[in-house]
Amino acid sequence: MKEFKGRVITPGEWMGKAIVTKEVVNMMDTFYTSAYKKNKQAVGGDPKNSDLYGKVLTGNALCLPHSKASAITGLVIQTICEMKISPAAYLFSNSIDEVAASGIILAKIWEDSEVICIDNLGSDFLDAIKTDDEIKIEYDGTVKIIDKDDK
Repeated sequence: MKEFKGRVITPGEWMGKAIVTKEVVNMMDTFYTSAYKKNKQAVGGDPKNSDLYGKVLTGNALCLPHSKASAITGLVIQTICEMKISPAAYLFSNSIDEVAASGIILAKIWEDSEVICIDNLGSDFLDAIKTDDEIKIEYDGTVKIIDKDDK
């Protein structure tokens, strides 16, 4: 089992599957269509990010280096959290940007969202984790990649 410790932005405990990209995530392009069309699930909408495009992000842990934000990115993130179609967790290997952080924090406070966000997990995190890996997130910001042999 591989273990990483990051900075907690919004705490929580969770276990489930990872969706991984090593590319910078444009949150607006990734989530806007799902929010605007009031979809039942958030599906990666940015064709420039082949790791996420067309994949269901709802209920999974989105593992990424960092995000690129525009002025309304925070509102889009808050909206998908309010709609209950957000990823269960946002796990950043680097620092989260202020706009994405504001959307996640506001969703936690105003929408009573259970979304988890941890940043500064380190570049080794993205080298170790793969899409569909099972992970466990702990309240203190520890992320464990569960080996198939550990099940």
